[in-house]
Amino acid sequence: MRQFILIIVVLICGCGRQDDADDQLHQSQLLALGTLVDISLWHVDEKLAEEAIQGIDSQLRQFHHHWHSWLPGRLHDINTALATGLDIELNDNELALLQHASQLAAQSEQLFNPAIGRLIGLWGFHSDNPEGPPPPDSAIRKLLQQNPRMSDLVFSDHKLHSNNTAVQLDVGAFAKGYAIDQAITLLRQRGIDNAIVNAGGDLRAIGRHGQRPWRIGIRHPTRPGVIAAVEIQGDESVFTSGNYERFYDYQGQRYNHIIDPHTGYPSKHTLSVTVIHTDATTADAAATAMFIAGPEHWRAIARQMGIEQAMLIDDHLTVHMTREMAQRVELKQDLKSAIEEPA
Repeated sequence: MRQFILIIVVLICGCGRQDDADDQLHQSQLLALGTLVDISLWHVDEKLAEEAIQGIDSQLRQFHHHWHSWLPGRLHDINTALATGLDIELNDNELALLQHASQLAAQSEQLFNPAIGRLIGLWGFHSDNPEGPPPPDSAIRKLLQQNPRMSDLVFSDHKLHSNNTAVQLDVGAFAKGYAIDQAITLLRQRGIDNAIVNAGGDLRAIGRHGQRPWRIGIRHPTRPGVIAAVEIQGDESVFTSGNYERFYDYQGQRYNHIIDPHTGYPSKHTLSVTVIHTDATTADAAATAMFIAGPEHWRAIARQMGIEQAMLIDDHLTVHMTREMAQRVELKQDLKSAIEEPA
């Protein structure tokens, strides 16, 4: 999982035209999930907005404590039990998260595979500051032979165990999406219907920004700035997996954190994948799976995971899009693009 820190760095504020009480944008910025989390609330009473931000703050703190990939916490307890073949009792939230992850893994042909925590750690990405050298081929082959998969998890009522002691869970490939979904649920429970929760460019937006839709920029994978923009339609999540997020350079070679569970090595030939979906958890996991699938196979994974709107940028800066995505996205650069239907 990406580094987790949580500090409120900017308190909530209200701004907008003084002559229009309905035209108010409340904004807050948290440092969480290893990135800045921007929360924008439209036309919300200031007291209600403050309470909602505090609620999200509390949620993220708890999520940080429970699901960090390499620090002591609930995930560490679960992985300790799995490594010894023992049962561990799960609460309702833990059960729902892991069952959802198992379903997404099955839909992705295990390209999205949170069971490969040992492999991610072997590559040095269980660290705030990953660095080389890369692991020896023999160590990678050994883990691949053990073949840890989410299908190795056995759920019995609220108990969990695995017959494969090589399974070590790392929820980093969908933790941000799950946390954002929970934050949006909290906002709606408080009657807030127009908002964005944006974690380092990955976001879910609901409602509108006054009389206009929320407008989102998609990061360029190789240089500063945006490569595309899209307007949100009601309730949508926009998630991007990129090779620029976590990586290290060693002896002139770049190694990114998105590990292919089938080969044991960092994925190649893809710079970024952007997915639009109503569910942030699904969008996060699908972006990872399609990134690993690469330019040749991403369409099949999109179809299997129920993704209609997706864009992949390959290592030649060719933009591949589903037809539904091409109808939505506004490219900011003069790039070669290809519209491709899911296989």
